[in-house]
Amino acid sequence: MRPRSWWLVLVLAVPAAAQPAGLTLPQAVEQVWEKYPAVRAALEQASAAAAGIDLARTAYLPRADFLGQLNRATRNNVFGQLLPQGVIPSLTGPVLGRTELANVWGTAVGTLVSWEPFDFGLRRASVGAAQAAKDRAGAETSVERLQVGAAAADAFLTTLAAQETVRAAQAGVERARVVDQTIQALVKAELRPGADASRSAAELAQARTQLVLAEKAERVSRAALAQWLGATGGALRLDQGPLLRLPGDVAAGEPAASQHPRALALNAGIDVVRAGQKVLDRSWFPKFRVQAATFARGSGARPDGTTGGAGAGLGPSFYNWALGMTVEFPALDWPAIRARRQIQAARQRTEQARYDQLLQDLGGEIEKAQAALEGARRVAEYTPLQLAAARTLHEQVTARYKAGLAILVEVAEAQRLLTQAEIDDSLAALGVWRSLLALRAAQGDLGPFLAQAR
Repeated sequence: MRPRSWWLVLVLAVPAAAQPAGLTLPQAVEQVWEKYPAVRAALEQASAAAAGIDLARTAYLPRADFLGQLNRATRNNVFGQLLPQGVIPSLTGPVLGRTELANVWGTAVGTLVSWEPFDFGLRRASVGAAQAAKDRAGAETSVERLQVGAAAADAFLTTLAAQETVRAAQAGVERARVVDQTIQALVKAELRPGADASRSAAELAQARTQLVLAEKAERVSRAALAQWLGATGGALRLDQGPLLRLPGDVAAGEPAASQHPRALALNAGIDVVRAGQKVLDRSWFPKFRVQAATFARGSGARPDGTTGGAGAGLGPSFYNWALGMTVEFPALDWPAIRARRQIQAARQRTEQARYDQLLQDLGGEIEKAQAALEGARRVAEYTPLQLAAARTLHEQVTARYKAGLAILVEVAEAQRLLTQAEIDDSLAALGVWRSLLALRAAQGDLGPFLAQAR
């Protein structure tokens, strides 16, 4: 081979090698799972629910509060009881028996450490409720992934179907164009009537119209797929893979409806309600708190009613500590807790009814999907026979027309039948794949479908 020939081979080979690989259906689904905002939002909700477990576990830790205060105030104190409120500040010290406007400095610093040594299982129930919420968020994430993945896969199949329709429509336009050229020549030679020329031109225009409609549908479906992928429709190159061939038989051992992500999510919701009931059951118990405090105070006021110097009270001068246990019992909270338990019980019965309804619906969806898959397979068995017969008919009618034994209407009808047969045959395998996708989505697991589509 000449050196110039080698350069020619390299120039032709480099652009071919540089062409990017097409996007397969499994890749499209995985890309949607990674980047689609709804999936990302569900994952973040699951992360927030997981952090809720850590928040619930902090209840086991002791509580430490620190205080520092500096004030300038009067010192007029009175005898008498003041009910708990949040408006009037507290005042300590002897009663002077008179009102003065003189004011002094006051300081206070202190630390209080409080811890519940036992709580009758309340904290453990709270952690369990947070864990149940985390499980539900994870189950809802699986539901979102299933729904988004199935929708993206269906959009991919729809785009492939639109592409195949465009190819068949293009072939129909080409056949109509060849027939029109032939008839126009025969009409000019006065071997055919002028009506045949008008009819062939109309058939060519109709074929081109069908092509335009097919191209419109293809662009719309491509844009829909690009929306799922977060890309530009014109930049998508699809790799059909095995999708234009019939898939293998569906493997046995179908998952139970109770293992569907939607069923698991509803079941997790029931667990959340049950966990909330456990928290309520342990809420009406005494609360024991071991407390330790150390504090110091300073004041410019003296017990005899006099005051110190200008800087008196700016620092603590009296120190104290305390150690003890506090017991609180919300005795009158029982009616409210009982009402909340009744609400929780009603919620549990509601969620259980929804769960039972979902299992019933999923069973029906699986049966319908299996019936659709069986029907799609049977259709795919007959489309090759339909296509072969349409091709034979087209060849025979065209030959008879050229021999003057058939009219143009028969040729046009044969062309339309052939175009429709090509479309039906090209879409038959995709119809089986779409029915298989619906079945796997109804079963709640896209894994086997994606494995077959690789």
